[in-house]
Amino acid sequence: MTEIIASPSTRRMARDQNVDIDALAKKLGRTTIGPEDIGARPSMTTAGDTSNWEVDHSKYGPVTTEPMSRFAQVAARNMAAAQAMIPAVTHHDRADIRAIEGLRASLKTQAQARGVKLTALAFHVAALARALRNFPRFNASLSSDGQVLTLKDYVHIGIAVDTPHGLMVPVIRDADHKGLWEIAAEIADLAARAQARKIAPAQMGGASMTITNLGGIGGTAFTPIVNPPEVAILGITRTETVTVWDDDTPRPVPMVPLDLSYDHRVINGADAARFLAYYAGLIGDPRKMLI
Repeated sequence: MTEIIASPSTRRMARDQNVDIDALAKKLGRTTIGPEDIGARPSMTTAGDTSNWEVDHSKYGPVTTEPMSRFAQVAARNMAAAQAMIPAVTHHDRADIRAIEGLRASLKTQAQARGVKLTALAFHVAALARALRNFPRFNASLSSDGQVLTLKDYVHIGIAVDTPHGLMVPVIRDADHKGLWEIAAEIADLAARAQARKIAPAQMGGASMTITNLGGIGGTAFTPIVNPPEVAILGITRTETVTVWDDDTPRPVPMVPLDLSYDHRVINGADAARFLAYYAGLIGDPRKMLI
């Protein structure tokens, strides 16, 4: 019989919860068991007790209060649950955007004739759609009990939109079957609808993966929170000029920082690095995703 590898604390947790580690390992098809496999949850004495947050701040100086909207409350609960339950890791990389900027400039007249603003985000959506087709484990959802992984044969890309009434994530359906012009037009339409609070229910939910783009605001990197039931999220920040050496010659190259947060229960670090390297390659040479 194969010996099951588990730490003493994990075995103690299994005993406390009447879990048969050998049977669990056989069910999962693994020889290593961690506390997350047993169903450990934060206890009230550690992460769950928030009684010390209830402070009368007015004792220390003038304050004002404002109620959280229902929409914001729901979003806050979802984010808190995701942060508490998902063992998330963020992998950072960057991509050369000279080719994209050159292509956008060459298509400026055509974009004006079409009445479409061809943003860099449209290229990111197209690249992510291609990457999800090549890395199907990123286009998946894990069941709430962590026992079933659903792999999706469609590619829907969520676009996080910052609005006065909170963050909204409309979805571009079947992005892998759409061209750049169609994606660009749909991004503009969905963003405008989100700002006007005119997003239809059918235009929300069901994303394979979400892009959250802070490039228009600033920052060099951040750690986006995975939006379950998705297993990964891609963050983008402001383009920066990086010195790249061409043999002995330094050259300034505009690079866009990329931040990929992922659920470590489903995706390992090596696959995340390969995914983002592939994605950066598409951004660096957009002809690959136009074929």
